[in-house]
Amino acid sequence: MKVDNDNKVNATTVLDTIKLAKGQHPTPEAGMCAMELASVLAGEPFSDSPRCVSPIIANFMRRWNDAMDNTDRQMLLPYVPKVIGTLASSGSRVERARAFMLYDWLVRECAPAWLELAGLAEHAAALQELPPITDVESALKTVGPTHMAGRAARAAHAAYDAYAASAAYDAYDAYAAYTASAAYAAYTAYTASAAHAA
Repeated sequence: MKVDNDNKVNATTVLDTIKLAKGQHPTPEAGMCAMELASVLAGEPFSDSPRCVSPIIANFMRRWNDAMDNTDRQMLLPYVPKVIGTLASSGSRVERARAFMLYDWLVRECAPAWLELAGLAEHAAALQELPPITDVESALKTVGPTHMAGRAARAAHAAYDAYAASAAYDAYDAYAAYTASAAYAAYTAYTASAAHAA
């Protein structure tokens, strides 16, 4: 792929010709993951962490890019231009909402789908029946069910075991990540405002 002196390319041309690749790459010519392509389309320095993309969205795209096979990975191409310009201020209401929205999807839709395929319907149902995850309090309610689903998926020897375990553990790991970042920021903002009001 040809990149001009400003590190920009024609988005239409690229999306028609590029094949997204797994992992990080030293140059665009060596290959590109979805977020590296976003950096090039945005005219930023070549990176898998473009400054113009929400860190929550960028992390999601990197994980999916690397988890998919070479054929399925190409389904991400139309979404690459759409994530450019999604950066919101760190700890903002928008980023917190994105974090909880992503966590909710991962826990209540993605992980259950893989658990069903692995024959772990009881654990899939337990995750699907959780209330919507919109804040720290609702996120805390997912810890037990996601941990148990992950353990069950690891113990199972079904055809889709690896995927189910990965999805369930991703859900559990996401809880930890969001508690440490966006969810924790939401909590501290709330406690600070409550203290100020008192």
